[in-house]
Amino acid sequence: MTDIVETPPAYWLVIDLEATCCNDGQFPRDEMEIIEIGAVIADSKTFQPIDEFQTFVRPVRHLTLTDFCKELTGIEQANVDSAIGFTKAMARLTEWMAGYPDAIFCSWGEYDRRQFERDCAFHDVAWPFGNRHVNLKQRYTERFALKRGEGFGDALRKHNLTFEGRPHRGIDDARNIVRMLPIIFEQK
Repeated sequence: MTDIVETPPAYWLVIDLEATCCNDGQFPRDEMEIIEIGAVIADSKTFQPIDEFQTFVRPVRHLTLTDFCKELTGIEQANVDSAIGFTKAMARLTEWMAGYPDAIFCSWGEYDRRQFERDCAFHDVAWPFGNRHVNLKQRYTERFALKRGEGFGDALRKHNLTFEGRPHRGIDDARNIVRMLPIIFEQK
C-alpha cells in the first residue's frame, strides 16, 4: 500500500473509525472491532466536504462495550445493539464510495487502515480501497518537519482551530480532519 500521490485525485476520502476498546486488558488489542465508520468526501482542489457517510457497526467478538469505550467515544450500547454487521456496513460504504471512483482513502495515522485490514480479514470481506492510502498524520509531520507525529487535537490547536463535535466519534473526527487538509497539503 502506497502513500505516494503524484497526481491529486478528484476526491479525498477521509475516514475515521471507532472500535471496541478497553483499558484493563479485558481483551487483546487485535480483537478490537469497528463500531463506527465515519467518512467524508472532500474535493481535492477546494478541500470542501461534499458528502459524508456514517454508520454504527455491531461487534461480534465482544458484544458488550466496556465503560471505558462508552466514555471515550460517547457510543452507547444501544447504538451497536441495533447496528448492522460489518459485512453489511462495508457493502453500504462501498456502494457510497462508488459515486467517487477517483477518491483516495486517507486517515490520521495508520490505525484506521490497519483496523479495516483486520476486520476485513476476520469477516472475509474484500478490501474496497484500492492500493493507495494517505497517512495524513505522516504528511503533516513531514510538512512541518516535526520530530514525531502529533495527536490530532494538538495539530488543530497549533493552527487555531477548535474541535467541532465530539472527539472520538468517527464522523466528527473525519469532519475535523477534512478541515486540516488545506494545511496538510500546503494551501494555507
